[in-house]
Amino acid sequence: GASGGAAGSGKLMLTGPGAGSSAGGAVVAPSSSGGSSAVPPGSTRLVPRRREARHDLPKPEWHAPWKLMRVISGHLGWVRCVAVDPTNQWYATGSADRTIKVWDLASGTLKLTLTGHISTIRGLAVSDRSPYLFSAGEDKMVRCWDLEYNRVIRDYHGHLSGVYSLSLHPTLDLLCTGGRDSVVRVWDIRTKANVHTLTGHNQTVVGLATQALEPQVISGSMDSTIRLWDLVAGRASAVLTNHKKAVRSLLVHPTEYTFCSASADNLKKWKCPEGKFLHNITGHNSIINALAINQDNVMVAGGDNGKLHLYDWKTGRHSPDADDGTTNHNSPPQDGDS
Repeated sequence: GASGGAAGSGKLMLTGPGAGSSAGGAVVAPSSSGGSSAVPPGSTRLVPRRREARHDLPKPEWHAPWKLMRVISGHLGWVRCVAVDPTNQWYATGSADRTIKVWDLASGTLKLTLTGHISTIRGLAVSDRSPYLFSAGEDKMVRCWDLEYNRVIRDYHGHLSGVYSLSLHPTLDLLCTGGRDSVVRVWDIRTKANVHTLTGHNQTVVGLATQALEPQVISGSMDSTIRLWDLVAGRASAVLTNHKKAVRSLLVHPTEYTFCSASADNLKKWKCPEGKFLHNITGHNSIINALAINQDNVMVAGGDNGKLHLYDWKTGRHSPDADDGTTNHNSPPQDGDS
């Protein structure tokens, strides 16, 4: 797709796809004098651009494709959160129908329904050191359920509006919650004391993650920023502003010292403790509301278009989406999703 310019003008004009840009795979370069080329000496000629070899990217591992195994029904509203028991025997789901349901993981049968919230449940966490389940909802309530008696034993009061995210600290008896009041609250599980109120975000905190190493608390907000928190000082150690849209979900890698953030623009991978940007992960074209990862380094992102997007963690390569055998579960946005 190249054509010469006016005779004697000494210029070469590129036409057709990719003209004038390096994306077209060719550049204009001076020819060597005295060559047997048909192009006169001293004029310009097209030479192919050599692609630089990318040796730094590891080859993605092959992972078996995912298929739908079972559909669990029983909730009467949107299912907003899921938490799996550390022993892998059961899992809990929280819904807009204001109930928490506990299901047997192997059979998918309903074991228990917990009632007590008066609005949509937005966050769930199961403790691996005590028989406790923690829940947070749009009714401003943060509750601790004793699963030996199946009842609420503690409430954590302090949020001024709906609570949208919840995370249990893996090694300390601390619970972190974030909500529409734009703050992250750190609670002492046993005494119910509000140990820290981490301020700095100016919109709803919808993503929250905790880890044993610094930064121990990471938050993502509708204000499109991510904040890394110093728990001892009770303030932000870093503010990451790379995302241009709301950060709705965060994921801390279980073994690497890295984490991932999800937004409508893309997924971004970061290095701890300073929050150094590593690379983007693209290929979803939807608003991502949930992130998870398994031991095989397969990351799954749940989009608002009803699709589960699968990625190889190390390379960020997009794998074939999970096949549910149906059309997309498209639904109109609810309040708080804009």
